Amino acid sequence: MVTKNNFSKWTNWKDREIIKGMEYPGIYCIAISENNLSNFEFDWIKEINYIGMTNSKTGLKGRLKQFDNTIRGKSGHGGADRFRYEYRDYNDLINNLFVSVNHFKCNVKSILTEDLLVMGEVAKQEYECWAEYVEKFQNLPKFNNKTTNKYSLTVGRENQ
Repeated sequence: MVTKNNFSKWTNWKDREIIKGMEYPGIYCIAISENNLSNFEFDWIKEINYIGMTNSKTGLKGRLKQFDNTIRGKSGHGGADRFRYEYRDYNDLINNLFVSVNHFKCNVKSILTEDLLVMGEVAKQEYECWAEYVEKFQNLPKFNNKTTNKYSLTVGRENQ
């Protein structure tokens, strides 16, 4: 299963780019909490609202930028589109938004066996994280649930 010690400390959303390893692929957990989680060790907490992964050339930094763009009102990230449905005010949301990441060092542009195997581990760990969360809380994180409304498919369509 997933070793929670591999995750960074919780970091406020606004400070996410200072997390080490953001240039690499990996797993990210996003939590919403009125309590300041910054600098607390990662743990499986009910406040986790989304678990995602990336094997993108732009790494975690690029994927979390897509997430940020979407909660700001652009498009590009399905999970963030679900956040936006419920949290329409970006500034209110980010004050209570925290992220923790587990990065995996590899070259995503490579076809070397060792790099491909690491990228496979990233994908596998996303499922392991979901399983860990479900084991503890009997459900997927709220915005990993595909039945949760997306802004772009509801409110966004009304504004067209």
